[in-house]
Amino acid sequence: MKKEIAVNITQQAVDKAKELVSLDSTSIGLRIEVKKGGCSGMTYDVVHAKSFNEQDEVIKKDGVTFVIDPSAILFIIGSTIDWKEDKFKRGFSFENPNETARCGCGESFSI
Repeated sequence: MKKEIAVNITQQAVDKAKELVSLDSTSIGLRIEVKKGGCSGMTYDVVHAKSFNEQDEVIKKDGVTFVIDPSAILFIIGSTIDWKEDKFKRGFSFENPNETARCGCGESFSI
């Protein structure tokens, strides 16, 4: 039986992840985390993954490895991860159906 993927990752996010991972020879992919912080209580964090363990959710897409921290998976299940860039901001964005609020600047959220 094939395992369901917990999140959707757009092609733009995959392409940017490939670029970022290629810049760090010690990176095996990108790690997605949810941390306490911001005015709404939680923030998304995307960092280089140096390793993963059996508790991590590992998603491989088009040759890129995304590692989801086990403490984050319940917060982001069903989310779409994208890469967005405009003249004011650039970075990974999360469209999360589990969010109940987001701060005015969009940097933090609550569930």
